[in-house]
Amino acid sequence: MSLKWVDVQEIAIQLSEAHPDVDPTRLNFVDLRKWVMDLPEFDDLPDRSGEKVLEAIQALWIEELD
Repeated sequence: MSLKWVDVQEIAIQLSEAHPDVDPTRLNFVDLRKWVMDLPEFDDLPDRSGEKVLEAIQALWIEELD
């Protein structure tokens, strides 16, 4: 399965698993974007991301922790 920017829920889950000690509320979007693109299953163009997509990923990651 390859991940695209639209797969925000699965991306949030994988980031949560890959970075269990990170507080996503303190993560800047530059690092978040890089971490998404570094996920092994991620396969999408970097320019398809935007602030709204990153906000959605961050919000779902925060939700994963609750």
